[in-house]
Amino acid sequence: MIHERPTSDSWKTKPTDRFILKWIKCHLSARITPRLLHINWLQPWILTVFSAGLGILAGIIYATGMGWLAGLTAAVSQVFDGVDGQYARLTDRQSPAGAFWDSVLDRFADGAMMIGMILYLVRLPVHVSLWIIVVLGSLALIGSNGVSYSTSRAENLGIDLGRPTLASKGTRSAVMILCALGTVCWPALPLLALMYLVIHPNAVLIMRLVRAHKSFGYNR
Repeated sequence: MIHERPTSDSWKTKPTDRFILKWIKCHLSARITPRLLHINWLQPWILTVFSAGLGILAGIIYATGMGWLAGLTAAVSQVFDGVDGQYARLTDRQSPAGAFWDSVLDRFADGAMMIGMILYLVRLPVHVSLWIIVVLGSLALIGSNGVSYSTSRAENLGIDLGRPTLASKGTRSAVMILCALGTVCWPALPLLALMYLVIHPNAVLIMRLVRAHKSFGYNR
């Protein structure tokens, strides 16, 4: 079955897409998706697995010390992370299971990239002790996963978290990718990404906890 080319832009993004993710999907992913419509055997879940696989591969490459190649691979993964949803909408194959797969596999890809970055820094001859890198890496993982989890949990509980923040998945991924690519010029650049991932996501989590407490209280 051959699908018609889209006539509107509603397929490009979801209402929950913010800032960087919206730009990536509208300007990069949307250039690829329509070209895939003639591939009859293609399924959205294949694109989801492909994107996640690239993200995990990027983390493995990062851990071996090839930061620039990890950044390039992660960038391609990020673009295809938008393609699967667009393809599902254009072919009318959206489903709760597909959305669940996408969200869960995103955590694998994000976690792999972050762990790869931490291992890259461990291997790097910088004047930072191992235990400091491990502690900071742990805080970065907790904060990043906490932002995604708290967003989903708040939606389910009907809690208003206020205006969207720049600690979203798109921003976190963009920072890691840009710093990985920048290792060509400065090998220690991922230290800046690590510090960002420690400070901003965890600060957002604290603000969300305070906002929820002020709005609803804590009675148990």
